[in-house]
Amino acid sequence: MGCGVASFGGYLLAQDILTMSFAPRDSHKSQIQFALERGIPAFVAMLGTRRLPFPAFGFDLVHCSRCLIPFTAYNATYFIEVDRLLHPGGYLVISGPPVRWAKQEKEWSDLQAVAKALCYEQITVHENTAIWKKPAADSCLPNGNEFGLELCDDSGDLSQAWYFKLKKCVSSTSSIKGDYAIGTIPKWPERLTAAPSRPPLLKTGVDVYEADTKLWVQRVAHYKNSLNIKLGTPSIRNVMDMNALYGGFAAALKFDPVWVMNVVPAQKPPTLDAIFDRGLIGVYHDWCEPFSTYPRTYDLIHAVSIESLIKDPATGKNRCNIVDLMVEIDRILRPEGTVVLRDAPKVIDKVARIAHAVRWKPTIYDKEPDSHGREKILVLTKTLWKL
Repeated sequence: MGCGVASFGGYLLAQDILTMSFAPRDSHKSQIQFALERGIPAFVAMLGTRRLPFPAFGFDLVHCSRCLIPFTAYNATYFIEVDRLLHPGGYLVISGPPVRWAKQEKEWSDLQAVAKALCYEQITVHENTAIWKKPAADSCLPNGNEFGLELCDDSGDLSQAWYFKLKKCVSSTSSIKGDYAIGTIPKWPERLTAAPSRPPLLKTGVDVYEADTKLWVQRVAHYKNSLNIKLGTPSIRNVMDMNALYGGFAAALKFDPVWVMNVVPAQKPPTLDAIFDRGLIGVYHDWCEPFSTYPRTYDLIHAVSIESLIKDPATGKNRCNIVDLMVEIDRILRPEGTVVLRDAPKVIDKVARIAHAVRWKPTIYDKEPDSHGREKILVLTKTLWKL
């Protein structure tokens, strides 16, 4: 949180720990852009009045170094949002103000009081760094506290995070069934292929999830061997999957030197929980809006059923224009970057015409030999050109 140029995330990435670094837009330093140029996962976001676009109980650790977030303001609303994001048994690390900071004694005292009210165990305080551990079971609330913290009456919306206002009550961990506390989740890299334990995520069954995982192993092999996509080479580092579902595409790249931003469209089933449970990262997003990143920051963009990203699931009508979506992809993609799209032949032909108009190089391929359904693959290369 408030990651600067994401050096903390870069250090952990070298330790095989995937970090989602984020900070507000910085008009004169562009620190998130710098982080992405380094090949480190990063995202433009801030704690304001709405929830961050991440699922509940998705992070093993939340880190804040001089992020200057007033965690205890507004009845500790921002601390409550951190509590929503942390796995039970997860860790909160705050370094810098207000931890033992001159002239911020009250803020430091309030921060300790909020953590205590939520039954967080203070592991250590060393100089200006404090580490807490979130309880593995439900919080000890309600108990007397000066912030008026209470348990929410209904936690059914715990993972709703797209344009969802911050709540001033604490959500119960028992509101989401399954084993997702630290220590009960399979360790990395086993968790990458283990079926998520949250039953609501898999209404269609574990078999569908496992079949999706195997399918993407085959498809990624086809991309590399038959379509000459440069996955696994130094040419591709920052990857985005625009319609990630369970994160099978990202999981199939586990041995490649890449990281994948898994995007779950806000109008589709909220499967981002399953992606985080695999140890991967991602966000909720509506593709009729600009994506929260700087221009020219991704090397490869991947999407299945691109036309579905702009359709209303209830009426089937387009909510925005596919030309606008292609222009947004063009903004995000680096020059000489690659786009891989899978869709019906009619949609692929339409997108190829749009790509030609913006001077991209389109190539259409048939689907894998053993694949089912009427689907084609479009590989686009963003070219360097001058007026």
